[in-house]
Amino acid sequence: QVQLVESGGGLVQAGGSLRLSCLASGFIFSINTMGWYRQAPGKQRELVARITSSGSTNYADSVKGRFTISRDNAKNTVYLQMNSLKSEDTAVYYCNTARGGYTYWGQGTQVTVSS
Repeated sequence: QVQLVESGGGLVQAGGSLRLSCLASGFIFSINTMGWYRQAPGKQRELVARITSSGSTNYADSVKGRFTISRDNAKNTVYLQMNSLKSEDTAVYYCNTARGGYTYWGQGTQVTVSS
């Protein structure tokens, strides 16, 4: 079955950096679009970044120029490099993909940015 396992979250000071990883299994990773979403307390889950099988990317306006999504198909892993972190980036970050009409989510990893 499809599994997505995030790692790399933690506590960081404003202006710092973190790199999130999502290890995928149970499907042909290289042909799937992969995404990172986040959900802050009291807010809806929102798209942060997405990368297609061909490597095309798109980002939420709030993270453009600070975050970079990438993928390593040999390792079945998608990454989110987060630089210049702000307090408003504090959220649980989720890895996401879709297959066969279903949407799959990881368990999430907490990112907390202290100001």
